[in-house]
Amino acid sequence: MNANFSSFILETTGASAFEVEEIVQELWSGYGQILRLSLTDAESDTIVAKFIDLPNSATHPRGWSTPLSHQRKVKSYQVEAQFYKHYSQCETNGRIPRFLGFLEEGTQILLLLEDLDGAGYPRRLATVGSVQIELCLQWLAEFHATYLCAEWTPFEGLWETGTYWHLETRPDELAALEDEPLKAAASEIDAVLRKARYQTLVHGDAKLANFCFSRSADRVAALDFQYVGMGCGMKDVAYFLGSCLDEDTVEAQEEGLLDTYFSFLTNFLRRRSSSLDSVAVITEWRSLYPYAWADFHRFLKGWCPTHWKLNSYSEQMVKRVFDRL
Repeated sequence: MNANFSSFILETTGASAFEVEEIVQELWSGYGQILRLSLTDAESDTIVAKFIDLPNSATHPRGWSTPLSHQRKVKSYQVEAQFYKHYSQCETNGRIPRFLGFLEEGTQILLLLEDLDGAGYPRRLATVGSVQIELCLQWLAEFHATYLCAEWTPFEGLWETGTYWHLETRPDELAALEDEPLKAAASEIDAVLRKARYQTLVHGDAKLANFCFSRSADRVAALDFQYVGMGCGMKDVAYFLGSCLDEDTVEAQEEGLLDTYFSFLTNFLRRRSSSLDSVAVITEWRSLYPYAWADFHRFLKGWCPTHWKLNSYSEQMVKRVFDRL
């Protein structure tokens, strides 16, 4: 980290000094680190710094090291900063880290954020029960309702189409896909989702690992907005459920889980005095749930054909879509 970045941290936080308390996480493909910084003489004891040091070349753990992959990652960090700077202040109770500052110099990027651990969300859960799943669905419903009602569209500086697996940004994985019927249908599946009448901001990487829980696991916050952009809310919901439930459970509970999400969505739209017809939103989005699942399945099957998330339920979703196309 260069001297300008160090000065920026002190100026932004008002601290007299700081030190790296711990490396929270190494960024994907060697693109930097997420650091927890302890501050001296500052309002907060700690903050989180996302320090990106863009390499000339990267080694992807699954072999996807291409110029397109590199540019996608570079843009994702710029998108995340844009979201925090300009859109995260939209009135919502959905908890996210407070934006503190952003600096970009050459091949280095520094994003300063509130430390959610210190704010009361220190737990990361590998497995969850029904209460925690409901909390995350509530968070997603409020996030989606917030930006469904937002006056600004499109959202400048964010992904035109949200999610990290969006077809337009994943031609290499599509080319590697050996499921020929799915490959042939990929563009049509993508088009159905993009042409949805009701669009909002989607988180774009709403896996369980990106939700932070309170000590008693009765409150939740979310982070990691690198792939936030326009889309149907079902993209986040399908991806989230696939990240924390096995195929038998999600199949058995599908209707109930969707009902829970849509109940929250309806309530949040009403609270915001939205003129949107919530019944019309729910009718459209419920019909798009299999498309959202099949869209991610398409990416995953080309990216890593042996991935554990590729299961019989996913194949059922693809079959549902094929029956409609």
